Amino acid sequence: MKFAIFGLSISSSWGNGHATIWRGLCRALARLGHRVTFFEKDVSYYAAHRDLTCSDDFDLVLYSDWGEVGFTADRTARDSDAAIVTSYCPDAQHACDTVLRSQAQKVFYDLDTPITLERLSRDGFVDYIPSYGLARFDLVLSYTGGDTLRDLQHSLGARNVAPLYGCADPSIHKPASGDYHYASDLSYLGTYAPDRQDTLEQLFLEPARRSPDKKFLIGGAQYPENFPWSENVWFVHHVPPDHHPAFYSSSGLTLSVTRSAMASSGYCPSGRLFEAAACHTATISDYWEGLEAFFEPGREILVANSANDVMDALARDADDLEKIGNAAHERVLAEHTAGHRAQQFLELLRAA
Repeated sequence: MKFAIFGLSISSSWGNGHATIWRGLCRALARLGHRVTFFEKDVSYYAAHRDLTCSDDFDLVLYSDWGEVGFTADRTARDSDAAIVTSYCPDAQHACDTVLRSQAQKVFYDLDTPITLERLSRDGFVDYIPSYGLARFDLVLSYTGGDTLRDLQHSLGARNVAPLYGCADPSIHKPASGDYHYASDLSYLGTYAPDRQDTLEQLFLEPARRSPDKKFLIGGAQYPENFPWSENVWFVHHVPPDHHPAFYSSSGLTLSVTRSAMASSGYCPSGRLFEAAACHTATISDYWEGLEAFFEPGREILVANSANDVMDALARDADDLEKIGNAAHERVLAEHTAGHRAQQFLELLRAA
């Protein structure tokens, strides 16, 4: 099959979780004999932090203005079996119009569904949702499950909805040699987001203040100058995807913090959960409804509701944390790889 994808960015993972998701899916689809053409607007902030310029797994079309790529986009969508537009696509209206004119299966993949619904409720519109909503798409996929699927139908007219969750790629995400740059007792990997800050303060910064003898490490982008650092909290500005295994493998324990809109929706596993587990690294996460559908609390993942819970996790024996990391690794290989998601994607297309 041939796929045309109009998305945010696959060439730069700087402050952008979409890139890692699409790279894994495209790699898995390529292994199954399918071909993807990814259309990405060449914007300066991603160009300055580009960590992938070409791939054997997909064709990348970088463009500066829709006018210069419209004809190619029309032809590619027309020649594809399925054409997909994603949330935060910079030229979403043009891309949706192009997809809906084609004879391909028409798919919208919202990788930010709770954020989409929150903005729609607050502002009455979302710039990456076409003016006519989602009713004309054959399939609407959501990175978040649970009640958000129903809300996509009610608020945006989506007819056929299904979740397509995050994943790990075992060919990339696997144990790596420890790197002293990333060595820590507790790590956190994530782009700064104001709606994560309260939870990060409670589950990461407060335990750091209570544990001056331990090292805490944050990796990510867009952290403000007034971020409340402490002496034992270290920072790595942007960890590229090929460094994620070393980052996790150098951590005694890693933390996952969910954006507030997603946590309130539930069924919202971050790709970081699967990546860390694939590297055998024990993870402690804030709780959200549906977490048990992905990892078993206490055996495959630890759950924290307070700084005390994190302190208890940090006090655990290293062998105990290793068992949790190993159990999570087995769960990922059994259910949550990029290969699993690619197969689910193909099955959803066939069903639609």
